[in-house]
Amino acid sequence: MRSGLLKLPGLWAAVMLCAALGLAYWLWGLGGMEGVARWAAAWQREVQTTMAQALRSLKAGEAGALIGLWSMAFAYGFFHAAGPGHGKLVIGGYGMARRVPMRRLAALALVSSLAQAATAVVLVAGGIAILGWGRSQLTEAADRYLEPVSYGAIAAIGLWLMTRGARKIARLWAARRAQDARRGGVSAKGHDGQDGHEGHDAQDHLHAHSHTHSHPHTHRHADGGSCDCGHKHGPDIEEVMALRSLRDAAALVAAVAVRPCTGAVFLLILTWKMDLFAAGVAGAFIMGLGTASVTIAVAVAAALMREGALARLAGGAAARAIALAELLAGAMIAVIAGQMVLRLI
Repeated sequence: MRSGLLKLPGLWAAVMLCAALGLAYWLWGLGGMEGVARWAAAWQREVQTTMAQALRSLKAGEAGALIGLWSMAFAYGFFHAAGPGHGKLVIGGYGMARRVPMRRLAALALVSSLAQAATAVVLVAGGIAILGWGRSQLTEAADRYLEPVSYGAIAAIGLWLMTRGARKIARLWAARRAQDARRGGVSAKGHDGQDGHEGHDAQDHLHAHSHTHSHPHTHRHADGGSCDCGHKHGPDIEEVMALRSLRDAAALVAAVAVRPCTGAVFLLILTWKMDLFAAGVAGAFIMGLGTASVTIAVAVAAALMREGALARLAGGAAARAIALAELLAGAMIAVIAGQMVLRLI
């Protein structure tokens, strides 16, 4: 019995997916990353102090100060991303939930990190130039208001993924039951010996008269594709998937980018006061690249774990495993993000 269970690829896939999601929940939801968070926070403070020194050197016109500032900005982004963060949560969870190509997932991680930097630039420039805010007001806007909004949006994405996974499971289950029912009906007719042949004859007759047009058609109405008659009957599979991917990507990037990085806000405020804002804007985006170096690694790891779990599956088993992964990953994202919202409000 035991050896039989070990040969079931679907069981291994379910175990691997549940283990990966359980590890992620322990790390982000139950405080398993507290040690890493303390280490990352200590390094962030150290790098922040070094950035301030590099800014003073840049203001004094010292050689190499700009490169030093940008190097510290990249390091800050890396250590910031190494601690608990919503970017890794949503990118990693989405990578487990959806069968997205690895390069596309990595690009999504990069864009979301750079969008965070852009939000910081808009917040600081608008807050100081238009509203006349100081450092405490800008930091409060980022931490007190924008961070809960960001986690709330991520929780909504989790609920959306969970709902979509549940619907897929329901559809697959209904399709499997219908297929089993059809097989049972065909088997019952086969014993009669008459109905089965009549069915084949009718199918052959219909097939023989199905194409009587004066020009060839290659309709693919099942997937909404085009035909050789010169017009399209609807979007094809690639277009539909591209549309959904674009919509998914926009939602993920927006959820991550709503909350700007505190380090980028700090850097931009200092450079604004020192009349070095252009260097600060460049530093904020370089900081985003440092953050992206970690989120891309998380994206790649999520894609590899997902494909490793699904590698031995095919057909209906793979479809069921993907739907289950979407349901579980969505639930994990919603629960963790919801916990973060409750801690912040």
